[in-house]
Amino acid sequence: MSHGDEQKLSYPLPRPAALEPPAEWTALRRQCPVARVRMPSGDEVSMVTRYADVKQVLSDSRFGRRLDAPDAARLSDTESGGVFNNEMATVLPQAGEAHLRWRRLVGKWFTARRMTALRPRIEAMAHRLIDTMVEDGKPADLKASLAFPLPVWVICDLLGVPEADRDRFAHWSDSMLNLTRYTQEQVDTAQAEFNAYMAGHIAARRAEPSDDLLSELIVATDAEGRGLSEAELVATGQGLLVAGHETTANMIAKMVAMLLADRRRWERLLADRSLIRSAVEEALRFDTNLGLGMVRYIDQDVEIGDALITGGTTVLCDMAAANRDETAFDGADEMDLARNPNPHLAFGAGAHSCLGQSLARTELQTVLGVLLDRLPSLTLVVPAENLERVDGLVVGGLRSLPVRW
Repeated sequence: MSHGDEQKLSYPLPRPAALEPPAEWTALRRQCPVARVRMPSGDEVSMVTRYADVKQVLSDSRFGRRLDAPDAARLSDTESGGVFNNEMATVLPQAGEAHLRWRRLVGKWFTARRMTALRPRIEAMAHRLIDTMVEDGKPADLKASLAFPLPVWVICDLLGVPEADRDRFAHWSDSMLNLTRYTQEQVDTAQAEFNAYMAGHIAARRAEPSDDLLSELIVATDAEGRGLSEAELVATGQGLLVAGHETTANMIAKMVAMLLADRRRWERLLADRSLIRSAVEEALRFDTNLGLGMVRYIDQDVEIGDALITGGTTVLCDMAAANRDETAFDGADEMDLARNPNPHLAFGAGAHSCLGQSLARTELQTVLGVLLDRLPSLTLVVPAENLERVDGLVVGGLRSLPVRW
């Protein structure tokens, strides 16, 4: 099938309910794996939905992350085209040896040893938030009470940010990640406030290093004896915030919603805590609301499967659709809490796979364990099909998660 034969779809695709996949996914994977899709901006992209094809694009360095090419698609109708007009894209190296060097420097922090050491702190944060939620009484919104604040606390902890500044971080994260809720002026203001804050915070850490990621990066040097510049440090702090807050906050809420949508799943975990790790991986695979997916730009003709992608095309990799590919996963539409192996693409693939995935996994596993211990009778207040999605986010999520216990 050639690149332009299919009917035009509008993104995001409609879905029957918040936790359900779009009806078109199965047909697209089978009949139209490279589909022309119109974005909120009105521009078109080529959407890839098969597991093998998504993995191929994400692992092929010819598909670049530079979305500022003159003929690259704009994703939303803000000036920045929905790709936050931020330091990350312009300051941090996006390819080659410089990108690998940056990933090595930052990635040193996300070791298994560090994550194990962080777990008790995440547990303590989760307990504090649940204490407050229980005190306030039921029903409660688990997203607002636990899922949203927890990852901000964790990232602020990583960056050595004082507790008093956590709420500002949450606001900046939301402003820089929403494609429709804020004006360009509001996004720019959040960006400027965040940059000014981080520059001051970095100066303070340089004068007085502590046991946090930023302090370590400030004093870290590579083989040539060169660490990160001031601008790179600010961009790294922003990258961790935008990449690590909203995504994990939404995933905590979606994971709990999926487990409570069929009570047998929650009961199974209550009976067998050893399934927590594989249950988290399955929630990541099973999630239909990963959000925008990963966007790439190609400046030359490339074949994907049996389709030709022409140079000058913006490609949208729909990892959530790929994670439901029945050719890659047996019983792809079933949530199997013991699924193993589970090579899902929720964190991407290739040179730009999610740097903080070990942190996200640690947060998800920890918060799930604490919830099972503290609130074994947890249940949804509304039927799962009545849960509402948040529209406009680069990362997809639920508007709220009403629960009782």
